[in-house]
Amino acid sequence: MGALSGATLSGTAGWRLLGKSPCFDRPGDVVIGGSFSILYLDQFTQLDFTSPPAESASSRLSRWNYLVAQSFVFAIEEINRDARLLPNLMLGFSIWNSGDSVHGALHEMMGFLTGQEEPIPNYTCQLSIPRVALVGDTRSVLSVAMARLLGLYKFPQVSYTSTLASLSDKTEFSSFLRTLASDIMFSHAVAQLVVHFRWSWVNILAQDDDFGQQGSSLVTQELIQAGICIEFHLYIPFRQSLEKINAIVQKMESCTATVILVFLSNSNFQLVLQGLLDRGVFGKVWASQSTLHTALALTMPGISQVLQSTFSLLQRSIQVPGFPEFLAHLHPTWTPEDPFIERFWEITFGCTWPHSNLESAGNSTVSGKVQFCSGNESLRGQVYPFQEVSKVDIAYTAVYSIAHALQDLVACENGDGLCADTRHLQPWQLLLSLRDVNFKTLDGREIMFDANGDLVTEFDILYGQKTTEGLFHFVHIGIIHPGASSKDRMTVHLMKEDLQVPSSVCSRSCAPGFSQIPRQGFPHCCFECSFCPEGQFADQIDMKRCLLCPEEQYSSPTRDHCLPRMETFLAFDEPLGLTLASMALILAVLVLLVFGVFLKHRDTPVVRANNRALSYILLASLTLCALCPLLFLGRPTAATCLLRQTIFAVVFTVAVSSILAKTLTVVLAFRVTRPGDRVRVCLRPGASTLVVLVASFIQIVLCGVWLGISPPFPDRDMSSKPHHVVIYCQEGSGVAFYCMLGYLSILAVGTFSVAFLARGLPDAFNETKFLTFSMLLFCSVWMAFLPLYHSARGKSTVAVEIFSILASTAGLLGGIFVPKCYIILLKPEQNTLVRLRRGHQAHLESRARNVREDVSPDLSHKPHEPGLAEDIGAI
Repeated sequence: MGALSGATLSGTAGWRLLGKSPCFDRPGDVVIGGSFSILYLDQFTQLDFTSPPAESASSRLSRWNYLVAQSFVFAIEEINRDARLLPNLMLGFSIWNSGDSVHGALHEMMGFLTGQEEPIPNYTCQLSIPRVALVGDTRSVLSVAMARLLGLYKFPQVSYTSTLASLSDKTEFSSFLRTLASDIMFSHAVAQLVVHFRWSWVNILAQDDDFGQQGSSLVTQELIQAGICIEFHLYIPFRQSLEKINAIVQKMESCTATVILVFLSNSNFQLVLQGLLDRGVFGKVWASQSTLHTALALTMPGISQVLQSTFSLLQRSIQVPGFPEFLAHLHPTWTPEDPFIERFWEITFGCTWPHSNLESAGNSTVSGKVQFCSGNESLRGQVYPFQEVSKVDIAYTAVYSIAHALQDLVACENGDGLCADTRHLQPWQLLLSLRDVNFKTLDGREIMFDANGDLVTEFDILYGQKTTEGLFHFVHIGIIHPGASSKDRMTVHLMKEDLQVPSSVCSRSCAPGFSQIPRQGFPHCCFECSFCPEGQFADQIDMKRCLLCPEEQYSSPTRDHCLPRMETFLAFDEPLGLTLASMALILAVLVLLVFGVFLKHRDTPVVRANNRALSYILLASLTLCALCPLLFLGRPTAATCLLRQTIFAVVFTVAVSSILAKTLTVVLAFRVTRPGDRVRVCLRPGASTLVVLVASFIQIVLCGVWLGISPPFPDRDMSSKPHHVVIYCQEGSGVAFYCMLGYLSILAVGTFSVAFLARGLPDAFNETKFLTFSMLLFCSVWMAFLPLYHSARGKSTVAVEIFSILASTAGLLGGIFVPKCYIILLKPEQNTLVRLRRGHQAHLESRARNVREDVSPDLSHKPHEPGLAEDIGAI
C-alpha cells in the first residue's frame, strides 16, 4: 500500500503527496467520484522550505468512513446489476482519500477532475471517461472548500454528511446538493423537540466554528420565538484547548438548567463530558442533532453519572437489503484494487499483514506481541460500532440520486426536453436534472430535494435510556415531520407517550388557580406563583395573569374556575326575614290594641286631655309604620321599589307631624295668657289637623317629584357579596332621596326641639315629657341608622332600615301611649279630673282665670262646656 503524507497544518505545516496517492478506481461509461476521509495522518510535517517534506511515518484509518465508502461501492454495483435503471450505461467510480483536510480534499478533487496524479487546473492531455458528479465529503468545512471550486465548473456535488446551513445558499454554492437535511432543518427539529418536551430553561454548548455558530444561532432564534429562555450560550474553541474547556466546565457547574443542547465535534464533546465527570457535575440531559458523537460519548467509562439521559436526532434512513451480506463478503484478495481494505482488515481483527511494516513486525515478533493476518478471518457476524443508530448506507442515497438524474437526462425526461450524449456528457448538463430528481427507494421512501438542494426528510427521535446498571441503549421514541412549507412548523409524533421525560425549567409550573409573577433580574421563564385574588381565576397551568370571572359568576375556592352566583335578597322565609316580619306584625297588633283601648276609653280625662283626634291619627300612622317593613321583604319588584320608600316617608311624616301638632297645642294652651290674643286662633278645633295635613302634603310633593324625575327600580349588586348577586332597589335620584330624608329629619328635629322646650309644663295636664322622651328615642334611632345603612352591604342594608323603622315605631308607641294605657288599665283611680288638678292647683287657678274669660267660666260647674283639659284635648 502506497504511503500517504500530508495534513492540515498550522504555522508552517503543509500538505503534499509523496509517491502515488491511494485511490480506488473502477472503470465505466461514466465515472462518479467519491471523496472520503478514510485515512488520517498521525504526524505532521513542519515545512522550513529548505528541503522537501518528509513522508508521514504512519496513518490511522476511520472504520466509519471506510464503511461509508463501501456503501458507495455497493450502490454502484447494485445499479449496474439493475436492468431497469440505466440499462445501457455502466457506472464507474473513483474513490479518493481527503485525509480529513481541506488541502487534501482540494488536491484529490483536482486530481479527479483532471485525471492526473499531479493535477494541473483546467488541463487534460487526453480524452478520458466522462466524470459527471462527485459524492462527498465527510465534514462541512471540507465540503465548503470543494463546493466553492466545483461551483465554478457547475460540477454536481452531492454530500452525505455536510449539514452547514450556509451551503444552502445557491448563489454561493450553485452546484451543491446533499442527501440530508441542513443545519437549518436540524435546528428547527431540535427547537421543536425542546418545545414539545416543554423545556423552558436550557443551556447551549456550541463549537466556535461555522457548524457550531450557525447551528446554535438558528436554534437560539427558534427558541426565543417560542418563549424559551437560554441560561448560558457557551462557545468552545474549534482547536482543542484543555484550559478553555476547563473554564467552560467551571461555568457549567453553576448552571441550573437540566437540558444542554450540544453543537460540538466528537472530540470536544468527549472532553467536556470528561471535565464534568472530573468535577462531579451529574444528572444532565443532553440533546443533540447528531447521534454519532452521542453514541461515541456513551462508551466513556463512568459517563452514566454525568448523563441522566440523551436525546438525539437521526435523519430517516432507507433500508438497504443486501448491504450487510456485501460487507460480510469483503476480502482483500477479492478487491486487490482497493488500497484501503488491508488497513481496515488490520484494525477490525487486530492483526498485521506480514508484508506490511516488516521491520516493525520483526521487532514485535521477538517480543511475541504481533498477530499476523492470515486472510482466513471473516467479516460475517462482525458487529460495527453503533451500527444500529448510525447507518452506514448514507452514501447509498447520494449515488442513487445521481443515477436517477442520469436516467432522466438520458431518457430526455428533464423539464426542458434536452437530451444528453453519454459519450460527451458534460457535468453541468446533469445538474438541472439532479435538482429535479424525485424517486422512491425500495422501502417506499421518497427522495427529493427542495429549492436549496437539501433533502426533504423526516427525523427519528432517539432516546438514550439509562439502565439500572448505568448503561445506555438507544430507543426510537418518535418522529419529527417537516412542515408542508418552509413557514410551517414541524410536528412531533411520539410513539411512547408514557416516556418519563426529565424537566428543565427555571421555575416549577404554576398550577391552575395561580398566575406567574416575574422575578426581578431574571428572564421571563423565571417566576413565582401567585394565588389568584377573589373574582379572578386561572384554568390552565403557567398563565401569565388571572382572568376576571363574568359578572354573574365568582371564583371557586381553588381559583381554577368560576361558579354561578346565587341571587340573594331579604326573603320572608329566611330566619332574619321571618323574624323581622313577625316583629312588624306583632308591633302592628300592639298599636291596634292601644288604638282599641283609646277608643273604648275615649271619654276618660286622660284620653280627652291629650287631643283624641291627633292621638287617633298618630296611632293609625304608627300602625302603617309597623306594617311598612313588609314592603322591604321579599324579592324587589318595580312596584315594591316604588312604594317602599315613599310609603315609609309619608306615614312617618304623618306620625311626626302629629306629634308636632300635639306638642304645639299643649305649648300654646299653656303659654297664652291674655284674652283675645291672636295666637289663640291656633287653639281652635281643626288647627292641629291642618298642621298634619300641611306637613304631610310637603312630603307627598317631594316624593312625587322624586318618582317623576328618577324613581327607584330593581337592580343587581355584584360587588357587595363575592358569591351572591344581591337583588335590591336602586334609589334612582339620590338628590331626591336625600331631600325626602332631609325633610323628615328636619321635621323630627323641630318636633324634638319644641317638645324639649315644653318639658317643664305640668305633667298632670300634658304629655310633653313623654313626647320629649319618645322623640329623643326616634332621633337617636335614625342617627344611628345613617352610618349603619351606609356601611352595611347586600341585604343587611334592608335589615338595618327595617330594624330602624320598627325601633322608632316602638319608641313612639312606648314613649307616648304606654304610660296612658298604664293609667287607663291599671290605675283607673288616677283617671279623674281631681287627679289632674292635684299638684298644680296654684298654677291652674292663675291660668284658669285667663282661660275662663274666653273659654268657660267654671270647668267644674259647667261640664257641658269644655274645660281646660278637655279644651286642650279637643283642639
